[in-house]
Amino acid sequence: MNYQMLEEANKTVENKQILINMVSRRVRQLSSGARPHVEPEIRWTYADVALAEIIAGKLEIEWPVSPEQI
Repeated sequence: MNYQMLEEANKTVENKQILINMVSRRVRQLSSGARPHVEPEIRWTYADVALAEIIAGKLEIEWPVSPEQI
């Protein structure tokens, strides 16, 4: 995992626990055959692709309820 990308993605999703859950879920999707929403570089792992998607704003959090109700 590229830690520089992790820090950049953390600016988009400030809660690290949510960020890691988003990356984990997207890695599972990519490893199951989902197509990336960004153009991956040669040596990127699935986690790097997921982080790049978050940085690019291609992935969003879907809340089951509004964040104000939590």
